[in-house]
Amino acid sequence: MAKNLDSKCKLCRRAGEKLFLKGDRCGTPKCALVKKPYAPGVHGNSGSRRGLSEYGKQLAQKQKIRRIYGVSERQLRKHIADARQTKGVLGDNIIARLEMRMDNVIYRLKLADSRAQARELVTHKHFNLNGRSFNIPSGLVKIGDVIKVKDQKIGNKYFKELQAILKKNNEVPQWLSLDPVKMEGKVLGRPTKDEIGVDVDIQGVIEYYSR
Repeated sequence: MAKNLDSKCKLCRRAGEKLFLKGDRCGTPKCALVKKPYAPGVHGNSGSRRGLSEYGKQLAQKQKIRRIYGVSERQLRKHIADARQTKGVLGDNIIARLEMRMDNVIYRLKLADSRAQARELVTHKHFNLNGRSFNIPSGLVKIGDVIKVKDQKIGNKYFKELQAILKKNNEVPQWLSLDPVKMEGKVLGRPTKDEIGVDVDIQGVIEYYSR
């Protein structure tokens, strides 16, 4: 994937809302969108931004979903093409595919503070998938799959401190389960767009790619 080197805070300011790309920091007064609630650039605070056309709105939604999930243009196009081949509502299929990426599942299990951190942890081989080492952040998990922090990694400072936190609060989405003692999660079902907490006009994204 082509890596986006832009500041994550600038991506949120460009979108005009918090995309929570930096984890817990986004919920504090340190958030750049709190300090500078306007678009980046010399004209960002001029107050003269024109309204977006229909195409512009669809483009903004497409960019937003890419930034939230950290996917490239090529990856998103493939997810949409594959979702079209799956039975069911297209919008739900797209969201389900994005949510069931390995990096997003690690994030949803609270084993990482952000999706970017989750991608790094997966790439560095900190997890097993169904008992085998797995290091592909974009890989899709399936219902019934078990994701576990490797036994030799649980003693690391990061996971040791995280384990103590998760023992007090191990609440995760309903389509997942988490055992903080074993540092193990399981995929129980298929996520729906109503329970993921991501405010994206998925229909606008579909229409953008249907042009």
